[in-house]
Amino acid sequence: MGQRTFRQSALEAGSLRPAAVRRHPAGVDFPLLLGMVLLLAFGLVMVYSASYDFSYAVYDNPAFMFNRQLMWLGLGLTAAFTLSRVDYHHWRTLIVLAMLATVALLIGVLAVNEIRLGAARSFNNGSVQPSELAKLITVIYLAVWLNAKQKQLQDISWGLMPLAVILGIVGGLIYLQPDLSAAATILLLGGLLFFLAGGDLKQIAILLVVALVVGFLVVQVSATGRERLSSYFLGLKDPMQASYHVRRSLEAIVNGGWLGLGLGRSETKHLGLPVPPTDSIFAVITEELGLFGALFTLLLYVLFIWRGLKIASQAPDMLGTLLAAGLTCWIGLEAAINILVIVGLMPFAGNALPFISAGGSNLTASLAAVGILMNISRQAGADSEQQDDWRNFGAVFNLRGRNRRRSVSRSGGSGSAPETTA
Repeated sequence: MGQRTFRQSALEAGSLRPAAVRRHPAGVDFPLLLGMVLLLAFGLVMVYSASYDFSYAVYDNPAFMFNRQLMWLGLGLTAAFTLSRVDYHHWRTLIVLAMLATVALLIGVLAVNEIRLGAARSFNNGSVQPSELAKLITVIYLAVWLNAKQKQLQDISWGLMPLAVILGIVGGLIYLQPDLSAAATILLLGGLLFFLAGGDLKQIAILLVVALVVGFLVVQVSATGRERLSSYFLGLKDPMQASYHVRRSLEAIVNGGWLGLGLGRSETKHLGLPVPPTDSIFAVITEELGLFGALFTLLLYVLFIWRGLKIASQAPDMLGTLLAAGLTCWIGLEAAINILVIVGLMPFAGNALPFISAGGSNLTASLAAVGILMNISRQAGADSEQQDDWRNFGAVFNLRGRNRRRSVSRSGGSGSAPETTA
């Protein structure tokens, strides 16, 4: 009887507990922890610097946004610590309820219709934005669903069609707010996870074509979409013809030069740079700390992405791999979109700069994702019942590689024989 069969027999007989076989906690991922400490501390400093005058003008309290950021940071750290201690496999039983609650919140936003800046995206005077929670829950839901359906993904009726329904419901509710960038982020993450889970390439090609067609139609019927796309193409030809937001951001970047004007000395945040503590905070970073400060920020995100993909590659099963990869790509995508918009290389989108921008919903959701990553990291190297079937993320550029069934050498012999199953 082979080793695998012996283990299964022992488990069925009750002589070994599943937890004893499947868990060998590897501890905290210290590079990721260090990167998070640096990102959060840096974010607090920049929120204070970018929001001091803005808070005084809007809230008559120069420390208002900073104090609120501290409050949300405490809530986010509590969520991160809690989720780091909760076995990520429990999401299999919790995620349906979590998704239903998220859909209810998205419907609630539309029903309450609290209009801020021309959109209904939040509750409580802009303090809570369910679309940020929706991104996190959608990644978890898709990871659990794709893991459960991995052997049926080649069938379009079990692969592409259900995926389109899931993404259509969540993305459609977010689009109605309207929040084009958040809806696009949901669709991108869905396609990426479907690809990483081993979805059929033909179905992925169909998904890309449909996404492009739908995106084109959305832009045509949306006045906001047409305006943003038009401003983007004009800005590519001549930065002086870009949108007002991008022009002021580029002005801040030019003012900063290599070394910056000094912490707290941004000029454009006083002269019309839109929402400096939130969407435009990267422009404030570059103006005050220069290109070296911008590079430092980018390196922190590179560190996060590297550790997140490393955790994905060492996860004990496909569920852990998809969760870690999906959460990492989500936060990396948010950061990339924010930065590319600020420098005029993407059409305008309202994505926050994760862990840095002022905003409780994004900060809390992002820290919750870090907590799940930490839990997956703690279980790295554990034996798994799925270890022969899950896709191996051992290399960043070979995310769809597989762990094939390997032959087991017989003791005392030079040859090898297939692993026995009976």
